Amino acid sequence: MDADDLITLVSNYNPKTNADLIRRAYEYGQQMHDGQKRQSGEDYFSHPVAVAAILTEMQLDDATIVTALLHDTIEDTRSTWADIADKFGREIADLVDGVTKLTNLQLGGAQSKQAENFRKLFMAMSRDLRVILIKLADRLHNMRTIRSMRHEKQIQKARETMDIFAPLAGRMGMQWMREELEDLAFKVINPEARNSIIRRFVTLQRESGDVIQKITSDIRAELEKAGIEADVFGRAKKPFSVWRKMQEKQLAFSRLSDIYGFRIITRSEADCYRALGLIHQRWRAVPGRFKDYISQPKSNGYRSIHTTVSGRDGKRVEVQIRTRQMHEVAEAGVAAHWAYRDGVRTQNPFAVDPAEWVSSLTERLSGEDHDDFLEHVKLEMYSDQVFCFTPKGDVIQLPKGATPIDYAYAIHTRIGNSCVGAKVDGIRVPLWSRLKNGQLVEIITASGQRPQSTWLDVVVTGRAKAAIRKSLRDEDRDRFVRLGAELVRVAFEHVGRRVTDKALRAAARTLALPDETEVLARIGSAELTAREVVEAIYPELARDRPDETLVQVDKAVAGLEADQNFRRAPCCQPVPGERIVGITYRGQGVVIHAIDCPVLAEFEDQPQRWVDLHWHEGRHPAAYSATIRITIRNDAGVLGRICTLIGSHGANISDLEFTDRKSDFYSLTVVVELRDVEHLHSLLTALEAESDVAQVHRVRDPSLKP
Repeated sequence: MDADDLITLVSNYNPKTNADLIRRAYEYGQQMHDGQKRQSGEDYFSHPVAVAAILTEMQLDDATIVTALLHDTIEDTRSTWADIADKFGREIADLVDGVTKLTNLQLGGAQSKQAENFRKLFMAMSRDLRVILIKLADRLHNMRTIRSMRHEKQIQKARETMDIFAPLAGRMGMQWMREELEDLAFKVINPEARNSIIRRFVTLQRESGDVIQKITSDIRAELEKAGIEADVFGRAKKPFSVWRKMQEKQLAFSRLSDIYGFRIITRSEADCYRALGLIHQRWRAVPGRFKDYISQPKSNGYRSIHTTVSGRDGKRVEVQIRTRQMHEVAEAGVAAHWAYRDGVRTQNPFAVDPAEWVSSLTERLSGEDHDDFLEHVKLEMYSDQVFCFTPKGDVIQLPKGATPIDYAYAIHTRIGNSCVGAKVDGIRVPLWSRLKNGQLVEIITASGQRPQSTWLDVVVTGRAKAAIRKSLRDEDRDRFVRLGAELVRVAFEHVGRRVTDKALRAAARTLALPDETEVLARIGSAELTAREVVEAIYPELARDRPDETLVQVDKAVAGLEADQNFRRAPCCQPVPGERIVGITYRGQGVVIHAIDCPVLAEFEDQPQRWVDLHWHEGRHPAAYSATIRITIRNDAGVLGRICTLIGSHGANISDLEFTDRKSDFYSLTVVVELRDVEHLHSLLTALEAESDVAQVHRVRDPSLKP
């Protein structure tokens, strides 16, 4: 596509376009990318041109089109922000710079890094949402041409697209882009499943004829009889949408219903409801499958009526009904704000103000730390929505799967914290009930009530989770501060340092925490490890560098003769960091005991068998087993949380045995693989701080002699 072709595309919806600006940007981008090739062998500049062409389909403004042509110049050529600002103005230079920074974000990385990059993503959105639109168009073209990449790169890009960019497009209201991104990623991740679904569609069409054409004709006939002017469109759902429904409902394709979707585009809002009445009179409505997004629009401006009916031959079909203006917003989403027609911005009353939309989104993404923020972002991006009513008639918007507790926190944190019960449509329901569209919810509160730790397993909104965690943290704060002080003291002594208030204040500043008390509280609640605090002040003491060589297990002990091998005594299970001594056994080498092992008393009169040993300095792998006994509350999910807590501390469970079961508590013996004694103490302290744990201690059994 040359410059004139692109200008023609823009002129079709914006006759007043600045053709000279677009032509100059085309020529500049072509010059900057001269000689560069894509992996397919094409000239690299074909990619920015294709991205610009995608954005013309959304009828976007000149600045966005020009930015698309230049979006890789700062990253991949010698061009700079100053060069672009000088030639094309500051607005375009800032947009190009914003896209460049987004390109450099690794949104699929480790959890903490991913959360920080999501913050940057939403920050970029808050500055100018067009940056995200360009990035989405960039990703769409890359996915359309992904076959030229290496297979492992294809998989990585496809998963990132499925996890991040497709949901983001959907959250912004661009459902067509979401569906295409999902389908392109699905083709890479699971081509066999996609091809299977396509073959099923072909077989179905051969057996039953063109169902879409038949049902479309039926709908048109009903509308014409009632004198309603409307356009009717039908289509089979995308392969990934069908596949996802098969997985969610665990159904075979043959048992899957509503794989066809139809849209009725009317001339007025009143005709939408008239058309709905005709559809329900002609075909039987499926209970629980009606949503009115006209009276209760989505936050991204989406308006439409959704209903599912049993159509021709009993096949379920979904019908969406909306006006032409609503349809434009449904296709373009938040991008409808910039859409042009006849050289002026389209005055679509349903297009949302992007600044207000981003503000409302980021206002809800207010988790206190990385984990809260990331959890909240993903819930906001990936969830369908449920609309419930307060007793006063106000509407509360929640993600799918929300509970009365989520609803209570959505009203006010105070209401959530004091919630003791709920009524839905006048009937008392459990707090873990899942809310549905249109229900009237009333929260019952009581003074003195506090959030329960089990609520964290019930709620789905980031706001509720953050508020519950904060309340639980505040309630146990004093205990956590005392526990944190002891943990940090041991950690500092381990590296030959003395903990002081000044040192803790320095750590608080480095970790972006309010004060030293908050540092101690977070250590005690296992949200922060004592070692992380030490490393925040003394980064040179960091022991988790990926390039650090681990001490080999078979060479972990110093003081042995060249021909001596060793093994750890099962009675005391010594781990690196503990003082040790060796006892020689004929034909068995040296057995390592902890210096305080009671079994050593048996060898007091045999000094010739004692060997003075110590552990090698350095970082040891988590390969040293230790046995601990835990008494935990007998309740649903407790064992899973304890195992997760152990795993989150980098300890592997190699054996687990229940030793005593009661109606309210039970005890179990767990063998965990650890790095050293500090690792052991950190794990025991974290378990002791857990509210579901009554007792925890290390087990040493003198009867297990070598």
